[in-house]
Amino acid sequence: MKRIVENFSNSVRNIENIWIPMSDGTHLGARIWMPDDAEDHPVPAILEYIPYRKRESTRTRDEPMHRYFAGHGYACLRVDIRGSGDSEGLLNDEYLQVHELDDAQEVIAWIARQPWCDGKVGMMGKSWGGFNALQTAALQPDALKAIIAVCATDDRYADDVHYMGGCLLDANHMWSATMMAFNNRPPDPEIVGERWLEMWRERLENDQPWAMHWLRHPRRDAYWKHGSVCEDYSAIKVPVYAIAGWADAYTNAIPRLMAGLDVPRRGIIGPWAHIYPHDGVPGPAMGFLQDALRWWDRWLKNQNNGVDKEPDYRVWMQESVPPAKNYCERPGRWVAEASWPSRNIEPHRLHLNGDRSLADRSRKRGPISFCSPASTGIDGGEWCGFGMAGELAGDQRADDGRSICFDTDPLDQCVEIMGQPAVILKIASDKPVAQVAVRLNDVAPDGASTRVTYGVLNLTHRNSHEKPRALKPGKSYTVRVPLNDIAHAFPPGHRIRVAVSSCYWPLIWPAPEAATLTLQSGSSVLELPVRAPRDDDADLPAFLEPESAPDVPLSQVSLGFFKRWAERDQLTGAVSCHVAADGGFFGNDGTIRIDAIHTEVSHQLSNHQIIHDDDPLCASAHQEQSTGMARGDWRVRVDIRCSQWSTATHIHHEAGVDAWHGDEKISSRTWSRKFRRDLL
Repeated sequence: MKRIVENFSNSVRNIENIWIPMSDGTHLGARIWMPDDAEDHPVPAILEYIPYRKRESTRTRDEPMHRYFAGHGYACLRVDIRGSGDSEGLLNDEYLQVHELDDAQEVIAWIARQPWCDGKVGMMGKSWGGFNALQTAALQPDALKAIIAVCATDDRYADDVHYMGGCLLDANHMWSATMMAFNNRPPDPEIVGERWLEMWRERLENDQPWAMHWLRHPRRDAYWKHGSVCEDYSAIKVPVYAIAGWADAYTNAIPRLMAGLDVPRRGIIGPWAHIYPHDGVPGPAMGFLQDALRWWDRWLKNQNNGVDKEPDYRVWMQESVPPAKNYCERPGRWVAEASWPSRNIEPHRLHLNGDRSLADRSRKRGPISFCSPASTGIDGGEWCGFGMAGELAGDQRADDGRSICFDTDPLDQCVEIMGQPAVILKIASDKPVAQVAVRLNDVAPDGASTRVTYGVLNLTHRNSHEKPRALKPGKSYTVRVPLNDIAHAFPPGHRIRVAVSSCYWPLIWPAPEAATLTLQSGSSVLELPVRAPRDDDADLPAFLEPESAPDVPLSQVSLGFFKRWAERDQLTGAVSCHVAADGGFFGNDGTIRIDAIHTEVSHQLSNHQIIHDDDPLCASAHQEQSTGMARGDWRVRVDIRCSQWSTATHIHHEAGVDAWHGDEKISSRTWSRKFRRDLL
């Protein structure tokens, strides 16, 4: 992993913890990095505000990043959200107005009043921190002057971990389990003192699986509109730098923000997964911290460094590669558009024809009926990649064989796309609830099929995610299936393939019945956003490279592992996907000792998903996680488990958590709920 060298203009002071008081008497814990002389010469501040435990879980990420900005003249704060890490109170769900967003405004006002701050504050973060940076900006706190949102979204329903195209993501269940593992861990006694056990018991007594909130809201209702800044882009009045990677799940928001915001803005999408770009995998990584520093210098220090004169939108145009479950590097080049949407993007329509061709002209119109095996999608990879082995979509030939496919002739020239492809289908179902999945693949001359992008749609949501309507069996509907935004170059000699299936497991939870879909060929089309290569792309200034520097000192206590596999039981017909890991917070290194705080941290995970090809109601998912911390005689551990399965009428969710203080089990709780399938 690469880090930024400590080539600083300021020596840096670190405060391990400081308490930020809220108006209701609650105190939030914060780590601070600032120039040594900040109290004599106040500086702007940068806030990162997340629930992922500043003391140990994000320490290896926080230390080099915030120290870098502090070394260049900023006060940097890493604040634990109320009820997380060392902060007091309870954390009951994501992005709540009370208390998360209200607290964020109080934190910003408190920072601006401090003697080491000049009154200007920026806010940044990845994932959750990017979400609440956008959400807080929309609330317009006086001292907030600019934000950076990494791997975040403007639309909590359409592009987060819960629902996609009106389909329930299996990641919804897994993310709930992960947050249980975070939320039920105690604060650190070295920070909060003797009250740590009382605070821990309060968390254990009040937490519940968040999936039980999310499963109550299968439609895009007020619950999801809250915190979705796409509801009113005009509420954001400060400059926005939004950045993500094609191997991440949060890329669609970047072009939407570029199109919707009316403030200075900058959007960048590289080849990376759900990680900060200076650690970017797949590579090439970029010198994100140097680039972010230019953003802060422009908007928090009023330096005319030209960052606001650069193109609004810059992306990595990926070249064709053989299919693989992971890549160290993705070949390609940077391309840019001065503004977005761009006049340089031309829509190109290709017809899905009855002879299974994908062509400029419609021919051989007629119905094609298909019912995909329930395990279709097994080679689709994870919904969101974190740069770990085996999480990307592999060779698509097996899934292509479970789908209906439409191919172009071998291309006689390169075709480059940039933007959001879409497929318009004229389609009917024999069931009132049905799904459709569409993949856009790059097929090499040897037949290898690489997934470029994909989209899924619950057909009952064909007109609205707010007001879905059951299908009338046998009736034909015209539906638009948007695919995830992408930039990709299809080379000469390759074919462009559209693969259509009636399910996509395990990425989306299956419909209650296996539906047979009937597609009208010839009148169904693919829309490609084609961008012709331009000479001025070569003139774009290069990003700086991340420079190597020592990481936060860690000691390995025990070896770890990471395994991912799929199997098919030839006797029962069960198809299953599995992940097992020992490590997680710090890679695959097992139990780690963080030398700076003399603390051992462990994390084990197992995840199992099972289905039968001929019975979607056999689908089940089960996850277990165990997290532990130890320092001297102090030992704590939290074990969590979550299971999900369904009937024709309900989704069932069960969860449990056991907490251990040394050898004593101090808490054990279980939950079991069922949720009506609302056209799901």
